[in-house]
Amino acid sequence: MSQPSLAGYIVKRPWLKRWMTPLANWYANAAGYRKLGLRADDLIPEESETVLLALKRLPPKEAYDRVYRLRRAFQCSLAHQLLPKEQQTKPDEDIPYLSPIIKEIEAEARERADLESLSIKKK
Repeated sequence: MSQPSLAGYIVKRPWLKRWMTPLANWYANAAGYRKLGLRADDLIPEESETVLLALKRLPPKEAYDRVYRLRRAFQCSLAHQLLPKEQQTKPDEDIPYLSPIIKEIEAEARERADLESLSIKKK
């Protein structure tokens, strides 16, 4: 599920982070999902088993909030309208809530695969 990322490389270099931050903010604003009240993790497709399992592990309030944001964005999309400024997602509210769970599930799957491939040798 996880795609390769340059984020770790960029964060370790302060000069590169200073240069990329305005570009990243511009891109997030240009994407338009915040104007519909969505967070970045709301855009993750639910087509893989990993994501479905992560959605099941969400706390009930977070799961309810996610469904509410998606339905509200769908209604705005049908009406060809954007949310008022006070209801749009602010950059400080756009924190990952699903990605950490997905990474945890992928780590568990890797560990399970490693343990299943272990071979025991008798001396």
